Amino acid sequence: MTSFDPASLLVPRTQSADEGPIIRMAQKSRDLRAKGIDVVSMTVGEPDFDTPENIQDAATAAMKAGFTHYAPVLGVPELRAALSKKLKTENGLDYGVNEICLANGAKQAIANALLSIIDHGDEVIMLAPFWVSYEITVRFCGGTPVVLPASVDENYKVPARRIAEAITPKTKLLILNSPSNPTGAVWTRAELEEIATLVKAHPRMMVLSDEIYEYIMFGDRMVSIGSLAGMRERTITVNGFSKGFAMTGWRLGYAAAVEPIAKAMGRMQGTLSAGANQFVQRAAIAALEGPRDEVERMRLRYQQRRDMVLKGLRAIPGVKIGDIPATFYAFPDVSELLGKKAGNHVIDSTDTLCDWLLDEHAVAVVPGGAFGAPGSIRLSFACSEAEIEKALVRIRTALGSLV
Repeated sequence: MTSFDPASLLVPRTQSADEGPIIRMAQKSRDLRAKGIDVVSMTVGEPDFDTPENIQDAATAAMKAGFTHYAPVLGVPELRAALSKKLKTENGLDYGVNEICLANGAKQAIANALLSIIDHGDEVIMLAPFWVSYEITVRFCGGTPVVLPASVDENYKVPARRIAEAITPKTKLLILNSPSNPTGAVWTRAELEEIATLVKAHPRMMVLSDEIYEYIMFGDRMVSIGSLAGMRERTITVNGFSKGFAMTGWRLGYAAAVEPIAKAMGRMQGTLSAGANQFVQRAAIAALEGPRDEVERMRLRYQQRRDMVLKGLRAIPGVKIGDIPATFYAFPDVSELLGKKAGNHVIDSTDTLCDWLLDEHAVAVVPGGAFGAPGSIRLSFACSEAEIEKALVRIRTALGSLV
């Protein structure tokens, strides 16, 4: 019999199609917990709150009413109409029902968008730090990421002048995540106006605006870049229900864009999966149209946790962090600590630092290299105040022991 190695059939894209460090650190923390070790995990960006009861009730009612069958690929008309209203009243975005495409999570909505407009040779400007899946998906589509880093001193926001310098005839897309994962940065209207001016001057450039954290703001309201003059046709706005409504496991996201692009995203959706879960879509209508008391309660708790994290991290020598105006992430710069020793062991990278923090101090965080910022680490404070306090004590003790 001829020898056969199934692994030899794997194509290169399988090596890059994962969120490596986040998954690795989260799984490693789970493995240690299974061994009885008291690990504090600040890895995954998942709300620790349950989905509000009115949304759960709406899903149950929808199932009992028979909404358990395939949904239209673009989404049920009632939800698309509710989203059209939401986008107009909350974001100043004027998109009709036929310009909205539902997906199985915002991640799939982003993939649908990139698969629709990015091809081999197209350049995509990515503002680092960025969410890890952006770069993975751009490469998956054959695009070329053009990574522009910003430091903590710049509030992790790349200024427009550096974006202008990176634009070429091959530029097709700029990915904007405001509020930002992993930094919590929020672009102001003035900053977005500068970016919009650059985009509108280019003959074939668009913006993908990921606004999934819009309901977890601690200051002024965010501005959708697609609402600015001349940007409606230049913007694909992506959002979803996972973060603000604590609906991560429900897997429902959406994108809004001019009709030709929305239809193309629908074709990608129909090719790779199918219409998003129908009774979840019915529950999403209840989320949009129902009371927001629980959403506000969660936001206020995140704000309290944000304050705890900022106070704790700013008290640690060698750790540098700016404000966190939104989201449930902290992204401190720890580059000053790299090269120091823990005993005889040199902490030469944030990967090494994160492994050491977990192995020796039982606190799990994520190295910043995957986010395009190798001198930083990401902490998710979507966990209880008690866990946050415990983590901060352990981090302060660990980092204070480095020499």
